[in-house]
Amino acid sequence: MPELPEVEVVRRGLERWIAGRTVAEVQVLHPRATRRHLAGPEDFVGRLVGQRLGVPSRRGKYLWIPMTGEHHSVLAHLGMSGQLLVQPQDAPHERHLRIRLAFADPLGTELRFVDQRTFGGLSLHPDDDAGLPDVIGHIARDPLDPHFHEERFLAALRRRRTTIKRALLDQTLISGVGNIYADEALWRSRLHYERPTSTLTRPKVVELLTHVRAVMNEALAAGGTSFDSLYVNINGESGYFDRSLDAYGREGEPCRRCGTRMRRRPWMNRSSYFCPRCQRSPRASALAPS
Repeated sequence: MPELPEVEVVRRGLERWIAGRTVAEVQVLHPRATRRHLAGPEDFVGRLVGQRLGVPSRRGKYLWIPMTGEHHSVLAHLGMSGQLLVQPQDAPHERHLRIRLAFADPLGTELRFVDQRTFGGLSLHPDDDAGLPDVIGHIARDPLDPHFHEERFLAALRRRRTTIKRALLDQTLISGVGNIYADEALWRSRLHYERPTSTLTRPKVVELLTHVRAVMNEALAAGGTSFDSLYVNINGESGYFDRSLDAYGREGEPCRRCGTRMRRRPWMNRSSYFCPRCQRSPRASALAPS
């Protein structure tokens, strides 16, 4: 599933090509693509046609496009393989095209939602008082958000009896951090993914947040991380941050810091990649604070 950098790359592209345009036509080519719009595809089409779209926004991995003056937004669920592409109107339809939006202007481009595995989709939702679609109002701010409150995050972390990677992936604590960038930030911080949060000092958590931001900014500069053709920007181009990964996907390869072979362990239906020397496993007894 795309993480914050991949979603932000898409958001920036949409801001350039979609903001301020009025929807003239909507086609839903697969009903599953609007299944989260509970009123059904016909209602989705009827409420979207004629609407002027605002500046796309993002919180964590969630992306939405406000409808100007309506207090409603189009929420995009990218799922495992969802893509938002800006294409010429006369371009051939993609094999897995699910929804297309045409605009009432002479620019000659349209917005297409393509989804091979049909786990994603588009839906309309009312905005809450903070301007977020109401269904994602519980999602915490992400570490690249200028309003992210570091002290509030530290306080919430102290209240949780959990491990550090679980905390990083808890979207109610901090949003946008997924499996790939969690492993990268933990490697840079020399922290094992099962390290209890109760053993971490404030300076160590601040250091970890610094690495989280650095990894995400570097990924943004590289267009995100693409392991296959499913994660692309609005032009269908893949990111290349996968070439710079220090931990994720490097099982059996030498640690770039100490040379020890990197390991992979199953973790919550995913995998965790780490260096057994740089990121020592926590002992059964309580650890001394960092």
